[in-house]
Amino acid sequence: MNHYQIKIDNMQVDDLKLILKVAECRSITLAAAKLDMRTATASAAIKRVELALGCELFIRTTRHLRLSSAGERYIPQCEQALAVLETARQNLKGEHDAIEGELRVATSSDLGRNLVIPWIDEIMDKYPSVSLRTHISDSNIDFFRDSVDIALRYGSPSDSSVYGFKICNVPRLLCATPTYLAKYGEPEHPDDLAQHHGLFYQLQDIINNVWEFTDGQKKYKVKMQGRRASNDGDLVRRWCVADKGLAVKSALDIADDLLNKRVVTVMPNYQHTQGELWLICPSRQSITPAVRLLRDVCREKTAHLLNQLVKEGIVDKRVLINE
Repeated sequence: MNHYQIKIDNMQVDDLKLILKVAECRSITLAAAKLDMRTATASAAIKRVELALGCELFIRTTRHLRLSSAGERYIPQCEQALAVLETARQNLKGEHDAIEGELRVATSSDLGRNLVIPWIDEIMDKYPSVSLRTHISDSNIDFFRDSVDIALRYGSPSDSSVYGFKICNVPRLLCATPTYLAKYGEPEHPDDLAQHHGLFYQLQDIINNVWEFTDGQKKYKVKMQGRRASNDGDLVRRWCVADKGLAVKSALDIADDLLNKRVVTVMPNYQHTQGELWLICPSRQSITPAVRLLRDVCREKTAHLLNQLVKEGIVDKRVLINE
């Protein structure tokens, strides 16, 4: 047996979970906070594991913490061993009881308030052992700073170290109310947008007032004019519904308004860039049975909603192809 091969006899499983969390966070303090324990207790547990192994797993300095060469060899085997133990535990439980634990979910404002939280409420009604902690914000999420285990976000993950599940393709639609269009006219070509009021989403200091469209052959880029911008996507949607101007919205976020005729799509022959909805986890350990259930529920619910939009002729059926 390799000297660094996983040992469990002289240490607690919780200690090993802490080791993995420290390796993930690169910080004892952050790892302790995520596991709801004191930093001193975490430090003592790390020393206990290192003593049992006879080597240091981490190189510590006053500002940084990184894996030692021994730690780099040990961590993957530690992950595998704990995964085997978790699988064995789940196999002993009934299907109903396996769905448990806290879902710490980050999601954007529109998506979270109007869709995802009601879907999670249904899960919690069915599985009493599931609890919820939400982080609703349109800002970029930091898994360690914001203490969340799951994020539902538009766009595929750019960080190769995280684990992601694609939920669906999501068209982005140019929308306005019939009242607004009756007052200002309905644009038929991107060049016509110069005469209209844009409603903008703002991320940090960047206002997304440059809109891109395509007719399938040519691309058009339009810098819009407008007097309203917000870092809250739900507020942008509310402005649109209140006849304040044109907005580019995710078909999921504005689906209820479209299906109930509060808003309509504009320039259907010129499509905006299509997006994707992903469920993202910071590590494999975050993918619990409850998370897998949430993934499956999101796929089922979004497919149903998009099918309704297709049935009403609001979006093209090709968006349902989830490649």
